[in-house]
Amino acid sequence: MIWVVVLALVIVSIGKSVQALWVSTHVTRHFFSFHNLLLLCLIYTTVLVAFGLSYIVLEEMGLPVLEEDGKDLDVHSFQIVEICMYFSAITLLSVGYGDIIPIGIGRWIAIVEALVGYTMPAAFVVHSVMENEKTS
Repeated sequence: MIWVVVLALVIVSIGKSVQALWVSTHVTRHFFSFHNLLLLCLIYTTVLVAFGLSYIVLEEMGLPVLEEDGKDLDVHSFQIVEICMYFSAITLLSVGYGDIIPIGIGRWIAIVEALVGYTMPAAFVVHSVMENEKTS
């Protein structure tokens, strides 16, 4: 039951983080500002941790979502946190290395995470342009 609650919180945090890119909360006269850069970094961190937690929750629930070297993850709790956060970071920020691969429902989660990772910079630029036009 606790894992379902954690998974629901993860989904809400991802949605709110992505939504933050589109909500204008700070009026700036500069096209690029420290505030906007900090916002982007915080959103990336939130999304990375949220997806990492979703992999951890599913693994802890007994639903394998990741394989390492062709085998299901059979590691201790701290190691599963490390592996899931690493996979989340690699999926969000790049195309991955292939050392850890998603399986089953993990493939769909990885697709969504990669899509979010690729669209966030574009959304950031659009947000910055929209803010800049509002202040002009």
